[in-house]
Amino acid sequence: MAARVLRQAATDLGWNVAMECHSQLEPVTPFTEAQIAEAELVVAAGTALDLSRFSGKRVYQSDIQPALNNPKGYLQQAAEEAEVLQASATVTTGKTRLVAVTACPTGVAHTFMSAEALNETAKAMGFDIKVETQGSVGAQNALTAEDIAVADCVIVAADIEVDLARFNGKRVYRTSTGQALKKPKLTIETALAEAAVLQHQARSSSEKTDDKKKAGPYQHLLTGVSFMLPMVVAGGLIIALSFVFGIEAFKEEGTLAAALMQIGGASAFALMIPVLAGYIAYSIADRPGIAPGMIGGMLASSLGAGFLGGIAAGFLAGYSARWLATKVPMPKSLEALKPILLIPLLASLFTGLVMIYVVGGPVAGIMNAMTVFLNNMGSANAVLLGILLGAMMCFDMGGPVNKAAYAFGVGLLASETYAPMAAVMAAGMVPALGMGIATFLARSKFNDNEREAGKASFVLGLCFISEGAIPFAARDPLRVIPSCMLGGALAGALSMLFGAKLLAPHGGIFVFFIPNAVTALLWYIVAIAAGAIVTGVLYSVLKRSDAQMLAGQEQVQEKRA
Repeated sequence: MAARVLRQAATDLGWNVAMECHSQLEPVTPFTEAQIAEAELVVAAGTALDLSRFSGKRVYQSDIQPALNNPKGYLQQAAEEAEVLQASATVTTGKTRLVAVTACPTGVAHTFMSAEALNETAKAMGFDIKVETQGSVGAQNALTAEDIAVADCVIVAADIEVDLARFNGKRVYRTSTGQALKKPKLTIETALAEAAVLQHQARSSSEKTDDKKKAGPYQHLLTGVSFMLPMVVAGGLIIALSFVFGIEAFKEEGTLAAALMQIGGASAFALMIPVLAGYIAYSIADRPGIAPGMIGGMLASSLGAGFLGGIAAGFLAGYSARWLATKVPMPKSLEALKPILLIPLLASLFTGLVMIYVVGGPVAGIMNAMTVFLNNMGSANAVLLGILLGAMMCFDMGGPVNKAAYAFGVGLLASETYAPMAAVMAAGMVPALGMGIATFLARSKFNDNEREAGKASFVLGLCFISEGAIPFAARDPLRVIPSCMLGGALAGALSMLFGAKLLAPHGGIFVFFIPNAVTALLWYIVAIAAGAIVTGVLYSVLKRSDAQMLAGQEQVQEKRA
């Protein structure tokens, strides 16, 4: 819009004008050296622009809004106030500084890939950026108080709840890691345009929970799963180590196998459900929700309600704690007692009583029936479940459908049902492995960048990081996604058919080297390889080279003409 109105205003003034427009709607056509040399005046309507190429010219720069309000007056003012740009000057109003935080439920793939995408894109746009990753190993490249103070905008690309208190008073924009990974430029531009000042100064429980209302149930669930995962990984692998001494060795008291089972099974796995429920409640109601959530989760575990009961307890505790925080008035002098006395007491009572008398029994019955069905289902039902889980894992590669299947597999580990988790990981390795195989089988159809991406994708697939296939899916979704879903469905079906069981919810091929972490290991490897090869071969056949795609676009344009 600014380009159009300024061009018309310049024409009305009798000026000879050349225009360079930076927009996603059309490619940028930079000024030639001849145009810059002939120019008597340079007008830059927009901030954070590199003006070094105009050194020695008369330059006027401002925000874009005055150009839209009164374009003719804006140009006349520019002609009067423009100053010669010195060679040392680059950006007259200072380079835009961004800070960002990325966090996904597992803290492995999306966290770091979205951070890399934001880093590279921001630098390409001429912005300074620092990205903090809140991954499975904690915060890395942590933002300092000085980083935040000088930032023009804060981007929070997170699928779980993160603490925003330190960004109080800054312009903050929230989005998902998937959006930041797939559309980093749009994310940055939207953040700069739409970020709102965060008001997080209030200390009362009712005010501190206001921003929690903006997150939906799905995000609360993912927050709980994120905090539960370390328990599951540690517990599962320690249980697997106890099996090194024999499947029944842990039953003999005083042995190392028994000690390992006590650590992994009786401790780590016992904490899974309370941690899941506690951090679902934390995501909903902040710290006051943790105590009632964990108490409800422990009740769910003791009642046999499993992970479904834990999810129910987490939401009961979270929403009841938030209701108490926002709806129960107290004198200012007693406000500080709400999060440490009133909310934990009443929310724990409510959650506990509902779990014992209302929710616990029916959910325990559902979990028991599900466990019996899964452990005794015939091969046909097992194959169908494997197909479903495999296709879900490959549909959006780290998106909501993928995470739903993953959470289902992880949740069943608490019930000692390990086969679905094996199918989930087998299928989750397929997309990235398949893309690597495709770039090897049909090298001529892929450009140099895609072939390099294929090598990285294959390595990520070995590590059970499905997101390695995202660059391919983003460019060619109608061919990549069906290819991945077919391969994933096959891997999941074969895993279930072969009776493979997996005690740890992550790790890829590295879990294979831990004795008894995977049962039917050789057949499990066959299932993964079969799925990956099907995906790779299918996409290598369906893939169109850049030349073919260009020819197809030209044919479409000819038909339209």
